[in-house]
Amino acid sequence: MMPRAVGTAICLLALAVIPANGQDAAVPEPDGYRTENYRAPAPATLKGARVLTTDEAAALWKAGGAVFIDVMPQAPRPKLPAGTIWRDKPRHNIPGSLWLPDTGYGALAAATEVYLKDGLEAASGGDQTKLFVFYCQRDCWMSWNAAKRALALGYRNVAWFPDGSDGWEEAGLPLEEAQPAPGRP
Repeated sequence: MMPRAVGTAICLLALAVIPANGQDAAVPEPDGYRTENYRAPAPATLKGARVLTTDEAAALWKAGGAVFIDVMPQAPRPKLPAGTIWRDKPRHNIPGSLWLPDTGYGALAAATEVYLKDGLEAASGGDQTKLFVFYCQRDCWMSWNAAKRALALGYRNVAWFPDGSDGWEEAGLPLEEAQPAPGRP
């Protein structure tokens, strides 16, 4: 029979190793882009990019000079019977952000990839050292993918804000209703 102290130690060790949410404590960075299950815990890092807390993102936003890129998807308008009224679900993002919806998927259609490249080019004025801050919502791989894609496009001053608009709102910071950037495919 196992002594009580040993049994207690084993139980405590098991609790220390298994996080309360039942998932791995550290999500590893994949080699490529995440292509499924986008609303899931994401890595704490992104090689080549800075990872920002809400306070750090807010300080950059208040100082100006950084371009905030929202990559939250926008649902396509469904085919509806004639005369049906359709209202897009509003997106509230960080004021002054450039909303490039659907650019955070793991695989992009050619037209969506051009939309992202053109949007970043216009926002940076061709300066690949311009600071970009990518976000969507908390536990959303899309902003991670988009920031990784910006690095692959040669942008050298990339930041990822993993708490996104959720963390921003929880901190009592302002949000505004957004419209997608022009040229969306």
